[in-house]
Amino acid sequence: MAYSAGMYTTAVLALPDAIAFDLATPIETFGRVRLPDGRPGYRTLVAGPEHEVTAGPLRLAVDEGLDALQRVDLIVVPGRNNPLAPTPPAVLDALRAAADRGTRIASICVGAFTLAEAGLLDGRDATTHWLAADEFARRYPAVRVNPDLLYTDNGKILTSAGAVAGIDLCLHIVQNDYGSVVAADAARLAVAPLHRPGGQAQYIVRNRAPRRPTALDRVLPWIEENAYRDLSLADLADAAGLSVRTLTRRFKEETGQSPMQWVAGVRIRQAQELLETTDHTVDRIAAQTGFPTTSNFRSQFGHVVGVTPGAYRKVFRTEPNRTAEESR
Repeated sequence: MAYSAGMYTTAVLALPDAIAFDLATPIETFGRVRLPDGRPGYRTLVAGPEHEVTAGPLRLAVDEGLDALQRVDLIVVPGRNNPLAPTPPAVLDALRAAADRGTRIASICVGAFTLAEAGLLDGRDATTHWLAADEFARRYPAVRVNPDLLYTDNGKILTSAGAVAGIDLCLHIVQNDYGSVVAADAARLAVAPLHRPGGQAQYIVRNRAPRRPTALDRVLPWIEENAYRDLSLADLADAAGLSVRTLTRRFKEETGQSPMQWVAGVRIRQAQELLETTDHTVDRIAAQTGFPTTSNFRSQFGHVVGVTPGAYRKVFRTEPNRTAEESR
């Protein structure tokens, strides 16, 4: 098939059990790109190993076979609902062949698992949905995974974090291809910012307690209730009924963190909740959540979340529910 000259051709890879949102993201984002003379910036097709693919509750027809991946400028690999399911060998071979030709290949969300399975991320920076990042790092230790980022760009191989971060990555690609003016126009049509402040770090739910019973079951709820206090390692050990040495070992085994790192994470999460749901000043929130000073709170919050407390509040502030009388 001969493709139109003067534009980039993109293939969205449709795999079995694809995430429908991930499939639609590049189709819609690139489909909105118009050059200053009105011409489309991209031609987008859907390619895959089968003529029909299931994407959640949807069944979708697929335009092209895998051979199309060798004739395009960019391949986008959406995530799959089960990212641990093995990828068809023919797909992995097609991706490797395209990479060898110098084709740009980008993943959305847990689509990074497919790129890693093909060996395309070894020795490279990558990101994926924060919920899957630990498993990704365990399975693919040769990849430098960073779950805090919205996307990574290694030149020819790109990855993005979960869901809407796929739009961030697509707009980044548009900006690289056609410049800021065209990308900003595509962002406006998508009703999305061209650049979001911070990264995926601000969306991560921190300190998820182990799901199975552990020796920490006694101390974890205690930390939640007492994080506002000036806590020491000895305080935590007393609350757990363990020695300091045993407590430290247990925390490392069960959470991958030290006890005081866990406390800091609880304080940050509680501060996030206050920023989202109250009008309390930053000074008051710092004191309520156990930080010794406001400057210490700002520093730790920025380091962990990636944005300032004020910037976080602007994005996540929950407006109080108004009554019917107030809304008239």
